[in-house]
Amino acid sequence: MTGFETLRLDGVTRRFGDADALTGLDLEIRRGEFIALLGPSGCGKSTALNCLAGLLPLSDGSIWRDGTRLDTLPPERRGFGMVFQNYALFPHLSVRNNVAFGLKMRGVPRAQARRRTEDAIRLVHLEEHAGKLPGQLSGGQQQRVAIARAVVVEPSLVLMDEPLSNLDAKLRLEMRTEIRRLHQNLGLTTVYVTHDQEEALSMADRLVVLRAGRVQQIGTPEQVHTRPANRHVADFMGFRNLLPGRSVDDHFKINDLGVRVSGTSVGEIHKGDPVVAAIRPEDVLLRPGGFEVTVEVAEYHGREIAAEVRTTDGLTLHLRTSQRLAPGDKVGVDLPADRLLVFPA
Repeated sequence: MTGFETLRLDGVTRRFGDADALTGLDLEIRRGEFIALLGPSGCGKSTALNCLAGLLPLSDGSIWRDGTRLDTLPPERRGFGMVFQNYALFPHLSVRNNVAFGLKMRGVPRAQARRRTEDAIRLVHLEEHAGKLPGQLSGGQQQRVAIARAVVVEPSLVLMDEPLSNLDAKLRLEMRTEIRRLHQNLGLTTVYVTHDQEEALSMADRLVVLRAGRVQQIGTPEQVHTRPANRHVADFMGFRNLLPGRSVDDHFKINDLGVRVSGTSVGEIHKGDPVVAAIRPEDVLLRPGGFEVTVEVAEYHGREIAAEVRTTDGLTLHLRTSQRLAPGDKVGVDLPADRLLVFPA
C-alpha cells in the first residue's frame, strides 16, 4: 500500500459562482487516522471530499501529501480509493469483475490481480456471491462490493461519501462495524462524510464539524460531544434545548423561565451579555421541587420516554427519562449546572 505520513489541506476553498461552498479548510490527516467530515446537508462536507478526490478543482488553497502537491494532479494519479453513496457498481459485471476493475485499469499482472481480488472479496465476506451481478445482491452486499473495489487497489487514502445512507437501520449498524474493522485490519487512512452524529462518534478518531462551508470544530468524538465549541455545534450534536437568556453576576437568567441557573461558560461572556444555555434532553433531571412543567408529548423509546414539556411561562423543553410520563402530567425538572453549557448569543 502506498503510504504517507501526513496529508494536508491548506486553505482549501471551492466557489460556485459568487458563493463559497467551502471556505478556508485547514486540516492535517495523519497516516492511519479515521476522519469524519460531519454536518447538515449543504455544509460543504461532500464538496471537501470531492476536492480531495480531484473531482472538483480548488478555487483557492492547496492539498499536499507529505512534500508532494496533489491538487494539481488528476484524480487517477492521486492514488485514492472512493466509495460512493450510490455504490456506482457496473451492473453488467460480476462481483469479482467489479472488484478487479481498478486493478485491470492499472495494468496489474493477471495472477496478482486474481489473488488480490479474491483476498478483497474474502475481507468483505462475499465469497459465495463472487459470480453474481450487482442486481442480484442486497443493498448491504452491494456496499461491501464497493468497499472491496476501493481497498483492492491498496490506496493511500480511502474516501467515503455517506456510504450507509441508503441502508436500513440494522444494516447501517452492521456496516459501521465492518468499515471500522477493515480500517483497523488493513491499516487504512479514511476520510468519511456523514450527517449522522452517532455514526461519526462511533467510527472516527477525529471529527471535523462544518457549517455553511466553514469549519466549526475539529476534535476527538469525546471533545466534540462533551464540549462543543459554539452553539451551532452544540445544536447539531444533540443539545436540543437551546435557551436564550442573559448573564447576571455569576449566574445566567433564562428568558421565559424566571430562574437563575449555573453552567459552564464556553467563550467570553461578560455581565449583561445575551447568552444561549444548552443542555441535552437526557441531562434534564426530573426532581420534585424543581420548576414545574406540563408534559405535552410523550414518546415511548423502549427503556426511555422522550418527552416535550412546557413551563408555566411557555418555554418548551425536551427531556428523556426512564420514568413513565403521559400528556398532561405535571412534574418538576432541574437543569444541573455540570451539564449546562452557556454560549455567547
